[in-house]
Amino acid sequence: MNITVLAVGTKMPGWVDEAVKEYSKRFGRDIQYTIKEIKPEKRGAGVNAAQGMLAEERRILEAIPNGAFVVVLDERGKAPTSVELAGYLAQWKRDGEHICFVIGGADGMTDALKQKACLMMRLSNMTLPHGMVRVLLTEQLYRAETILNNHPYHRE
Repeated sequence: MNITVLAVGTKMPGWVDEAVKEYSKRFGRDIQYTIKEIKPEKRGAGVNAAQGMLAEERRILEAIPNGAFVVVLDERGKAPTSVELAGYLAQWKRDGEHICFVIGGADGMTDALKQKACLMMRLSNMTLPHGMVRVLLTEQLYRAETILNNHPYHRE
């Protein structure tokens, strides 16, 4: 199974990269996990938030793998439990889906981009820094995989 994360933003702190690397290597050979950084549009000098999001939208759309099941992370999305996320993961595996998670930029994403999503999901009711979202998403996907494999990592 292929999982691609498109994340607007570059130059994350070292702890972010280390944590993502640690959790993603735990997937083993069954899941090919990739994070692709999308260059954020610079604000100022005549570029407002709407123009910046539109430029980022173009970059995101170009990076979405062909035929991927797109999951947009957004504060208005569904907030699954870890067990529910495991259910999604099981379904995606059965369907042979290439899953593409999209993490927007500092100003969010355009409505047009959100409408292209097959699923909108949120990781928390709180606002999280972008680096933390990368780590939390990777850990929760790893947790979902351990739930499916009856691994003791997840406890209820």
